[in-house]
Parts: sequence; structure tokens; C-alpha cells
Amino acid sequence: MIEQNKSKKSMINNTVEIHPLADVNTNAELSRGVVIGAGAVIGPNVQIGENTIIGPNVVLDGRLIIGSGNKIFPGACLGLEPQDLKYKGAPTEVIIGDNNTLRECVTVNRATNEGERTVIGNGSLLMAYTHIAHGCNVGNEVIISNSVQVAGEVVIENRAVIGGSCGIHQFVHIGCLAMVGGMTRVDRDVPPYCLVEGHPGRMRGLNRVGIRRRNLDKKNPEEYRQLQEVWNLIYRSNHVYKEGLELATQKKLLPPAKKLCDFLHASTSDGRRGSMPLTINN
Repeated sequence: MIEQNKSKKSMINNTVEIHPLADVNTNAELSRGVVIGAGAVIGPNVQIGENTIIGPNVVLDGRLIIGSGNKIFPGACLGLEPQDLKYKGAPTEVIIGDNNTLRECVTVNRATNEGERTVIGNGSLLMAYTHIAHGCNVGNEVIISNSVQVAGEVVIENRAVIGGSCGIHQFVHIGCLAMVGGMTRVDRDVPPYCLVEGHPGRMRGLNRVGIRRRNLDKKNPEEYRQLQEVWNLIYRSNHVYKEGLELATQKKLLPPAKKLCDFLHASTSDGRRGSMPLTINN
């Protein structure tokens, strides 16, 4: 981060572009190549990395760190207090990585309790009107479609895709490369590599489209075959769920199948909501 002088003119000379109608606190830290649009409001504890573009009427406040190469579209509000009645003014944080796109009117709230943070990784797309509540952890290359409401303490792992207008319950975990269909009510954990949709949400199978798009079935066909076999054993065999999972973990598991089984075991631990059940009709 480059140290900012107090005048906007000196900032511009350091290759930072600030619109005359923007309100940027002199204590904010802006790196080279940052562009700030008209009407944007930047608070004193905000740090913005190189080549990040802040659109018109964006509000950045609180202890907020934004990495490089991000695009933040008009009306987004990042780093504001959590919508949590338990919040008592602790100096919590929002940390956003590199090369993310946050579309119009996205909101990301900081965490509730001291020492906690809300985190968004790298290379993710949050479409218009997405809300990320206090204490959430969003991984890398995640796609969250329009009007998705993510409640507090939710974890979304790398490369997950969330369809539009979903509601995601507090403390839910969504695994890597999972796909959640639009308008799904997500009130339980979504295992990695799996497809969930419906109201309430139900397991539909493996996320075969996502797996093919990542070429996982071609790069590692043995891993993909085992993943399908383990999924069938847990969800499609004559064994009840718990027995199928225990039988699966007795095998020599390759990384994707092991990740699935480890996630399902963890989903039953304290503080977790359990994993999505299988649809009755599938």
C-alpha cells in the first residue's frame, strides 16, 4: 500500500484516480491504479489494493481490506456493521482478496465478535443484490447469482455455484464444486461435488456439469469413477446412509471421494446442520 497524502491532487499524481464528487478519508490507504467513482464514500480504516475499480456511490467503511484487481460496481456497501443484535461494536474485519467482481448493490458485513472476520477469497463473482452476512467465509472462484441472501457464519468452498434468489441458513457449509439451483432453500450442508435444488433443498446427484466443465472426468477418470461409486454407495445402495458412509470410508479413497466422505462426517459434528437429504423422487 502506498501512503496517501491529504490532498486529492497528490493522490492523482500517484496514479490514483478519485472523482471530485467522491468522499475519501485522508487515512484510507489506496494503492496504485485505484479508480474511485462519483459519490463513493471511503472510510478511514479502508485499504484498497492495486488496480481495483470502485464504482459510483459505493460505500466502503469499517476495517476493510480489499486486494488488487477487483471491480466493485455502483451501490455496493462493504465493511459496514453486521445486522446482528449481538454486535457490541467490536473492531471486526472484512477481507476481500484479488480479482473479484462485486456487482450492483452487493452488501458484505463485517463479523460480530472481536477477532472474527468476514472473508471473500480470489476470483469470485457476486452478482447484483447478493448479501454476505457477518462471519461468512467465501472461497475462491465462487459464483453467487443475483439476489442470493447468505446468512451469518456460512462457509462456501472453492468453485461452488449458487443459483439466483437462494436463501442460505446460518452456519450452513457448502462444499467445493457444489451446485445449488436457483430459488433453493438451503437449510442444511451441501456436500462437495453435489447438486442440490428445491424448496426445501434436496440432493439430486453429483454436479456432473460442473465436473465436466473443470475436465475432472478427463484429467482424473479414476478419481471421478470412484467419486460416483462412493456417492452411489452412500445414497443409492440398500444400506442406510450411516452404513453406506462407514463402508465408503473403509475403502482406499482418492482425493475427491475422501473429501466427500470427510465433509459428510464433519457435517454431523457439533455446530453443523447436517447434510442435505436425498430427494424422494430421484
